[in-house]
Amino acid sequence: MSENEPVGQPEPLLPEPAQSGAAAEPGPAAEPVEPAAGPEQLLREAQLKAAEHYDAWLRARAEADNARRRAQEDVAKATRYAIDQFAKAMLPVRDSLEATLASANATPQTLREGVELTLKQLAAGLAAAGVVEIDPLGEKFDPHRHQAIGTQQAQGEPNRVVAVLQKGYLLRDRVLRPALVMVSSGSAG
Repeated sequence: MSENEPVGQPEPLLPEPAQSGAAAEPGPAAEPVEPAAGPEQLLREAQLKAAEHYDAWLRARAEADNARRRAQEDVAKATRYAIDQFAKAMLPVRDSLEATLASANATPQTLREGVELTLKQLAAGLAAAGVVEIDPLGEKFDPHRHQAIGTQQAQGEPNRVVAVLQKGYLLRDRVLRPALVMVSSGSAG
């Protein structure tokens, strides 16, 4: 109620315009309310949405299939050409050996020097490929890295490698070839 209205008169029942402190601006016309859709209209809308979802699913499936196929091709290429770097490192070794054999006037000294250089090339190529030499002389026998050929009486603790008959090799942390060794059986008399 306001101060100017007489007491006892009922308030008007019409809604008053909302006041926000600013002049009221004409707003967009309210959209007419559509009448409730019938079952046929609802079914058509549901079928359209289902078709959209099916299309999106087909596209996603095709994309996943393409990604899977590309990944399989990449793995196949990686497997097929994994030895590429190693083969490139071995080519100079082959070249050196062929040059040695082609030399008609090689002396034993030059042959030895050529073989030593070729061995260095081979060792560098193996190291670049992650191949590490196992030379376990004096180490405790490890059946995962060593293959014992026999035992030998020696001073010191038993089960120690006292002789290496053939070096072993690791590829990173995996044994390519175990070292062939002789193992101590205990202290000699």
